[in-house]
Amino acid sequence: MSDRLFIFDTTLRDGEQVPGCQLNSIEKIQVARALEELGVDVIEAGFPVSSPGDFNSVVEISKAVTWPTICALTRAVEKDIDVAAEALKFAKRGRIHTGIGTSDYHIRYKFNSNQEEILERAIAATKYAKRYVEDIEFYCEDAGRTDNAYLARVVEAVIKAGATVVNIPDTTGYCLPDEYGAKIKYLMEHVDGIQNAIISTHCHNDLGMATANTVQGVLNGARQVEVTINGIGERAGNTSLEEVAMIFRSHKERGIETNINTTKIYGISRMVSSLMNMPIQPNKAIVGRNAFAHSSGIHQDGVLKNRESYEIIDPKDVGIDDNAIVLTARSGRAALKHRLSVLGVELSQEKLDKVYEEFLKLADRKKDINDDDVLMLAGKDRTAMHRIKLDYLQVTSGVGLQSVASVCLDIAGEKFEAAASGNGPVDAAIKAVKSIIHRTMTIQEFLIQAINKGSDDMGKVHMQVEYDGNNYYGFAANTDIIAASVEAFIDAINKFVK
Repeated sequence: MSDRLFIFDTTLRDGEQVPGCQLNSIEKIQVARALEELGVDVIEAGFPVSSPGDFNSVVEISKAVTWPTICALTRAVEKDIDVAAEALKFAKRGRIHTGIGTSDYHIRYKFNSNQEEILERAIAATKYAKRYVEDIEFYCEDAGRTDNAYLARVVEAVIKAGATVVNIPDTTGYCLPDEYGAKIKYLMEHVDGIQNAIISTHCHNDLGMATANTVQGVLNGARQVEVTINGIGERAGNTSLEEVAMIFRSHKERGIETNINTTKIYGISRMVSSLMNMPIQPNKAIVGRNAFAHSSGIHQDGVLKNRESYEIIDPKDVGIDDNAIVLTARSGRAALKHRLSVLGVELSQEKLDKVYEEFLKLADRKKDINDDDVLMLAGKDRTAMHRIKLDYLQVTSGVGLQSVASVCLDIAGEKFEAAASGNGPVDAAIKAVKSIIHRTMTIQEFLIQAINKGSDDMGKVHMQVEYDGNNYYGFAANTDIIAASVEAFIDAINKFVK
């Protein structure tokens, strides 16, 4: 058995299913190119039949990258497969990822079917997809809760029908590591022709075991892992690419090798977090703000004497350079361009000039500029085309005082002003905006996060706004947290006000 582990990244497909994390085609291409530099083997670029946007993303990503295989997801439906094949026509190496649910839960309740009929549909879909491309991956949805004997029948049948990769998803994150490892081992031992295909893992983190299950799958014979940057994904997320890569890099005795350039991990982690407006929890393994922080005096003493006393990973191995250039108001365009390049962002000279102007304004308000600040500045122009913009905001607030806010909105070039009082400056400002918009909107979620540390820091605000029975997501960042809150609210409004 080969000890080469193939990395299948589904950040742009499964990861993008998180509410509020949708990217446009330009942003997806930016992430795809960064994934190529990272060294991933397969990029799952989208589910083409689901929307014109997903179809176009697969087309454009196929054109933009060279080395990774570009994968398109389908159901076991001929139309899905036809559309996927059309979307992949520019891919240097294309893969169709088709499949169907195999657990009793899916067979009985989702499909109102039986095992034999599902087996026939699996074979038919694989053969149909094989008409378009040689590289076919078949997924057995909810394999984690599928009877092993029946699962083995399906895997054997689709391999005979032409599948080159078979995906064994723990779709609900239900399996324990020993159970999932045993499932992969069972398939390796009981499927005739298993040597003709690669077995893949695809684990969800509902019980916090996605990475552990993935590792057990690999140790029992799987040679592809389906992962996402920062572990983003539906519900509690997917297996983290960075965790799997660093586990096998750290445990060289296992003999498992990947093509990942681990020094690119930190940069793409911050890029994805910024573009998808998904904060990284401070204690997140490998890429969290505190991943290499030591507060215990005993730990600090040990690290100072010998880093390996408490650090099993050198921060530089994942792209964190303690000696990196510190950006301040005195930094020039070259330093800013270099830092953006390290983070995987390439800008035209015109765009760089605009970002540099915003950088100088921010640097006047903050002592040091960190990577998250830089990425925020690079993506700030995403709101430039919004129909509704915040023209100015003024608030009066204090202990023992009634909070009052005055706002002016630019709506398609026309200015509208309003003032309101409220229970605090944010509440007052939001009420003033509502009085101009004249829509019944409810804030369902309101998250404030400092990017780094300090009272002068850039604050990120994530907001979920309900309107007409639908949820819309807004995001903003500003050194003024009240302004960031109002801008996030307006960002969400722009999603439904046309």
